[in-house]
Amino acid sequence: MYDYLIVGSGLSGAVFAHEAIKKGKRCLVLEKRNHIGGNVYCEDVEDIRVHRYGAHIFHTDNESVWRYVTELVPFNHFVNSPVANYRGKLYNLPFNMNTFYQMWGLTSPIEAKARLETETAGYTGKPKNLEEQALSLVGRDLYETLVKGYTEKQWGRPCVELPAFIIKRLPVRFTFDNNYFSNRFQGIPAEGYTALVKKLLKGADIRLNTDFLDDKEEYSALADKIVYTGTIDSYFGYKHGWLEYRSLRFETETLDEENHQGVAVMNYTAAEIPYTRIIEHKHFENGRQAKTVVTREYPEAWQPGLEPYYPVNDEKNNTLYIQYKEDAAKEKNVLFLGRLARYAYYDMDQAIVSVLETAEKELRMGEY
Repeated sequence: MYDYLIVGSGLSGAVFAHEAIKKGKRCLVLEKRNHIGGNVYCEDVEDIRVHRYGAHIFHTDNESVWRYVTELVPFNHFVNSPVANYRGKLYNLPFNMNTFYQMWGLTSPIEAKARLETETAGYTGKPKNLEEQALSLVGRDLYETLVKGYTEKQWGRPCVELPAFIIKRLPVRFTFDNNYFSNRFQGIPAEGYTALVKKLLKGADIRLNTDFLDDKEEYSALADKIVYTGTIDSYFGYKHGWLEYRSLRFETETLDEENHQGVAVMNYTAAEIPYTRIIEHKHFENGRQAKTVVTREYPEAWQPGLEPYYPVNDEKNNTLYIQYKEDAAKEKNVLFLGRLARYAYYDMDQAIVSVLETAEKELRMGEY
């Protein structure tokens, strides 16, 4: 008999397992895929660590979280400096003095600030949708070139139909700084995320190719408590209806080139390009291999059988989630953890904080 049955071996499930095992608890992890790690799983191709389910770059201002992960495995010093390709012209991201020079030929912060004030002057009042929000923040030139097409591909609907809160703010800097994140700590595990997850799961029993939902009763009987990190609506058999997600399709190929695009992340912001970005994985680790591996990311609508990536947190779906959340609160001996079970988009550091807080409370209670 196990103390905890953990459904899913992604970051949330693995962190909880790690904390429980440190307290002497016996954990069984069920993973429906044929590998551990969830969406942070990395695999080696041509001696290059490939992020199979999209780029994952760890960044945080939380020193305790940074210490938590770096004590498990070493991290490199990768800094995310993506480039946007709009119909063959290249722009640095996030919006900074390099971008303003590329867009308008401006070289001084004073000129750039004045131009942005002119660009946004006509957009006042509370924005009713994402387009109005973006125009009020950066104006039409930057919006049309670098925001509109990319965002509409990502979410599968026009910006005028998307809620404004999706881009509460767009980072704008008046320095020549291409570091996408402003967090103090940033990097990628030097041996890949799979190595990190292996460390977190050390001491747990793991069953791959095992779907908890195929026989909930049988699997639930194996442990005193369940930690569930899958989609919350699937746990309850979709009894209130389907929650909406955006999914991704990946096309990965090995190229007989040493260097394909010169940067880890190249965004394609024009609407007519069907993918949103190309990842060149070797650049996450400053690789010098003879070949390279690239992945094109194609956003698509989620449907059963596809992987859910991004919750569609509009009013309709959030209202539906509340019904499932109320059901979850009534479940005895089940903890719902992670972005799928809580229908929220978490950065990796946020996911870890959430699990650590829950684990501390849960495991402390279990001591009495």
